Amino acid sequence: MSHPFSAGAVLYAKDIERVSCFYEKLLGLTPVQREPDFVVLEGGAFQLVVVAMAPAIAERTNIESPPLRRENTPVKLCFAVADLTAAREAAQALGGALNAAEREWDFQGHRVCDGHDPEGNVIQLRAALR
Repeated sequence: MSHPFSAGAVLYAKDIERVSCFYEKLLGLTPVQREPDFVVLEGGAFQLVVVAMAPAIAERTNIESPPLRRENTPVKLCFAVADLTAAREAAQALGGALNAAEREWDFQGHRVCDGHDPEGNVIQLRAALR
């Protein structure tokens, strides 16, 4: 049984195993439920549900290698990480990417960097400034 959460997101993916693995390993989220058409990941009070795209949409969705960023969407998921350098290396190994360190910036007590997951969904990672 999953834990109560106070915030969450639903992310549609063509390859739910690859995408859920990316978030699980990059962010340390725990898979609490795996079904053929979705995976539920949790960490603290946050829940991410990776849902399989409808077959007709998946058929029309081409994922490049490396993936092209889907920048024409009004949503960007943001996640806290301990270290952007380590996260950059992990994202690359898991099929995604973060922008180069020179493109990071400071915002509200955090060092911030944009990137994308293995299907090109744009994400932002934030590490607390010390």
